[in-house]
Amino acid sequence: MAKTSKDKVNFPTDEKGNFSRDGIKVRGFGRFLKSFGYSLEGLAYAYKYEQSMLIHVIVTIIVVAVNILFKVDLMVWLVTLLAIGMVLSAELINTAIEAVVDLVTMEIHPLAKIAKDCGSAATFVLACMAAALGVVVYAPILFNLLGL
Repeated sequence: MAKTSKDKVNFPTDEKGNFSRDGIKVRGFGRFLKSFGYSLEGLAYAYKYEQSMLIHVIVTIIVVAVNILFKVDLMVWLVTLLAIGMVLSAELINTAIEAVVDLVTMEIHPLAKIAKDCGSAATFVLACMAAALGVVVYAPILFNLLGL
């Protein structure tokens, strides 16, 4: 049953009545280790259900293979790994935005559309920038190999 604005939600509070996460958020090394498992579950979900994530992973494999094949220098590795990490992270954030919007409403609502479209656009812009970066980084390597 969906909650309405009339439903009371009891948030944890401290002795002064201020919101507190102390009773909710458990800390410790065990919790720290579990967080890696949660992260891997998120990656597995996105890989399994998000077509764009699969495409990004395939491109990642190609870029890493090209870096190994061309024996690129450390700076090229750093730049490409940073771009890869940013694009994959943006895709995961976009997936999270879509999941939260779907949790709130399954109706076609203009604000839900804006949230989903903007999350997708952020990933698209970052992927385009990563592609442009790839052209800038790999063009000199390719020209050098071709003797141009």
